[in-house]
Amino acid sequence: MKTNNKSNKHRTASNQKRVLVKDLRPNRPIRQLDLIILRIYPRRLIYSETYSGPVAAACGRDESGLVGIVLWNEQIDNVRIGDVVRFESGWCQMRDGELIVSTGVSGKLRIIDR
Repeated sequence: MKTNNKSNKHRTASNQKRVLVKDLRPNRPIRQLDLIILRIYPRRLIYSETYSGPVAAACGRDESGLVGIVLWNEQIDNVRIGDVVRFESGWCQMRDGELIVSTGVSGKLRIIDR
């Protein structure tokens, strides 16, 4: 059986970009992080100089650990408990001694499995 070396190389390169929860560091960008959503807390409205609108806290995990999540705007309505989501070009912060991840200003959140 023949294997396609190009597709194997692509898969390997793609996996190298992926970050695990255990490797997250505060105040650092996230290239790619896949999480399963465990819980979504009620939305609340915030008003600040940089953003006004709905926000919801959530938590997720991968095979290496748990992490807090901030969901913004339409992300709150689109994401459900049990979804596997991918943060691309997101951001990691420390809040109250715990790591949290977010899409930040320019990142993306995609649902990759439901």
